[in-house]
Amino acid sequence: MEVILRRYGNSTVAVLPPPVLRDLGIAAGQHMSLQTTADGSIVLSRKRKYALAEMLAQCDLKAPPPADLALWETSRPEGQEVW
Repeated sequence: MEVILRRYGNSTVAVLPPPVLRDLGIAAGQHMSLQTTADGSIVLSRKRKYALAEMLAQCDLKAPPPADLALWETSRPEGQEVW
């Protein structure tokens, strides 16, 4: 299938015909992730939604806090902060 690139403001767009959108199960307005490969191919995939539990599962809860966090926690209010 041939696709023609068109100018849209300061961007260049590729128009995907309705049958392609239907086959891929995507629609206008959907957030996607676009990557390019070394050989010049374009990879378009659905943007992944993360749940808080998934992100926390990747954290090392026993890791020591960053050094600059200690400074933050021991600092005194400078303005009109309510503590």
